[in-house]
Amino acid sequence: MSKLLDNINYPKDIKKLNITELNILCKEIRSFLIDNISKTGGHLASNLGVVELTVALHKIYDLPNDSIVWDVGHQSYVHKILTGRKERFNTLRQLNGLSGFANPNESKFDSFISGHSSTSISAALGIAKANSLKKSNAKSIAVIGDGALTGGMAYEALNNAGRSKNNIIIVLNDNEMSISKNVGAMAKYLSKLRSKPLYFNIKDFTYNFLKSIPLIGDKIIRTIILSKIALKELLYHSTMFEEMGFVYLGPIDGHDIKLICELLKRANFLKKPVLIHLNTVKGKGYTYAEQSPDNYHGITQFNIDTGETICQNSNCFTLEFGKELCLLAEKDEKVCAVTAAMSVGTGLIEFSNKFSDRFFDVGIAEQHAVTFCAGLAKNNFIPVFCVYSSFLQRAYDQIIHDVALQNLKVIFAIDRAGLVGQDGETHQGIFDCSFLNTIPNITILAPSNYFELKAMLRIALYEIDGPVAIRFPKGQEQTDKINNKLFNIDFSLYKNEKHSEFIAVSYGRIINNLLEAIDKLNKNNISVDVIKINKIKPINNEMINLLKNYKKVFIFEENIEDGSVGQSICSILSKYDTKCFHKGIKTFVPHGKVEELLKINELDSRSIADFITKEV
Repeated sequence: MSKLLDNINYPKDIKKLNITELNILCKEIRSFLIDNISKTGGHLASNLGVVELTVALHKIYDLPNDSIVWDVGHQSYVHKILTGRKERFNTLRQLNGLSGFANPNESKFDSFISGHSSTSISAALGIAKANSLKKSNAKSIAVIGDGALTGGMAYEALNNAGRSKNNIIIVLNDNEMSISKNVGAMAKYLSKLRSKPLYFNIKDFTYNFLKSIPLIGDKIIRTIILSKIALKELLYHSTMFEEMGFVYLGPIDGHDIKLICELLKRANFLKKPVLIHLNTVKGKGYTYAEQSPDNYHGITQFNIDTGETICQNSNCFTLEFGKELCLLAEKDEKVCAVTAAMSVGTGLIEFSNKFSDRFFDVGIAEQHAVTFCAGLAKNNFIPVFCVYSSFLQRAYDQIIHDVALQNLKVIFAIDRAGLVGQDGETHQGIFDCSFLNTIPNITILAPSNYFELKAMLRIALYEIDGPVAIRFPKGQEQTDKINNKLFNIDFSLYKNEKHSEFIAVSYGRIINNLLEAIDKLNKNNISVDVIKINKIKPINNEMINLLKNYKKVFIFEENIEDGSVGQSICSILSKYDTKCFHKGIKTFVPHGKVEELLKINELDSRSIADFITKEV
């Protein structure tokens, strides 16, 4: 039996459908999402929640002439399906396949790249302003979640957009979730708004009748809408958004496609900043995702019938870190944990349950989180900020100004350091070494396995003064080659059985690939010693004294080359006769499996062995 979705390839195909057909299409899209994501993995719950909204946007607006900016962008799967990428959906998040986020390099229908939160309103306002300067009637729409409204950048943009005269339309997708349950004053405020009646409602027959009047119908409608808003403000307290200059429409059922379409049409008439508030259900249409939206936010392959993931790992760096932090917190009441809406992703669920008074979820607000930690540290608590590498870069100024400058004891637990794989360019953790390497007073530690992770956390808390960053990768440890008995907080030396004039240096996960490469080289009678760096900043003088005695030094790291640890070591060694070779990452890295991306960047064991062989 033919499905509606089979005949939907571009937005123009949707415009032909009536409301009944649109509702059928939404059901088919949900089935399509569940079936495909169960095989590829990806962001399921967020996309199930925006099906009606996305279909309505494509029904009402003229893409790509009009622009939709998706905040974060992981909820753009439905948009991809409707804009010519349905047939490639089985390649989602795979090497050379579809990105899991909106990306203009992938399609002209993607107006702006997105992967981090709270950016959409700023970008959409810029696009709207550019449209105005060009005398264009093109519309600019920002789709932002209530979780993203905890990010400070969103308020900066709201403040600027509300006082503008541009017809920017902001759609607030309110599902009471970010990744974890939303927290804070904004969550409470939106909860109050959800309970209010609809002030803006105009009877449909009146609306349609007036719209049919030639020439003046639209003007009358606009006047009535604005009059009702003025009357509402007289009788009731206005919303925060109205105080900022927006026409506020809502809240409405975000799964009623007819109502959404009507509201979008009305917003177009107003010729001024509009905020449309939709209440949606994250995971809508799939029982397991509705019941546990956080577990289905970003999910691996899963069984549709049972909801169980096919690839379940019993432990990983994240979970091991969370367990160790709990053990330390049991013994020390000064240990606190801070997260920016990532309690699940950073392994803090157990900590939040056991030590609720010392657990702080500040929402999607990394800048605030860092300075908040500085305040805790100033009063002799030991805050541990658990954050993904790619999100910590958003708080660079606060790390410098509020933590490092005062040499405060803040621990940065940097999860997802290095290549993370299928989330792609916006999430690869390949910049933290470089941007932290420039900041005085900070110590950076890089464990390669669980044993080292736990040891480094204890040392960071009690043996190192000032701020400490502990960076660790996504996934599980590899311990085949690493000898924990050689562990030293500064560095470990692996001497080859044969005398060598060459030495290779690495840290973190890549040390495993390096040691495998050394085995390959030994079989070819190439003798190379190895240094595994554990404290990658500051650079250890004793290690430098060892390195300068070798003829050639090879450095490998899972970080951007510019400003990196390897670049710093090479700079120091340039004063001596030692020749230094450095291999890191040179540019933004697309999505794909980690092992594939390591190979592309020549950081797999075979490539490392070949690189050394070529130069010795």
